[in-house]
Amino acid sequence: MLIAYRLGDRAVFMYGIAKSERENIDPDELLTLREIGSGWLEANTEQLELAVKEGLVKEIDYGN
Repeated sequence: MLIAYRLGDRAVFMYGIAKSERENIDPDELLTLREIGSGWLEANTEQLELAVKEGLVKEIDYGN
């Protein structure tokens, strides 16, 4: 499981695989996921609200 995380701010689930399906991800895939994760961590409130509204992401509140 890969999670983009900024301490005290937000965490974004990026990618999950079962080891029985695939041993690891390729270096180029990891680079792409890092770029995507960075974008989500830098997104402002309006961008995140729009992404949730459009169904691009799903917000999970802490404790749920």
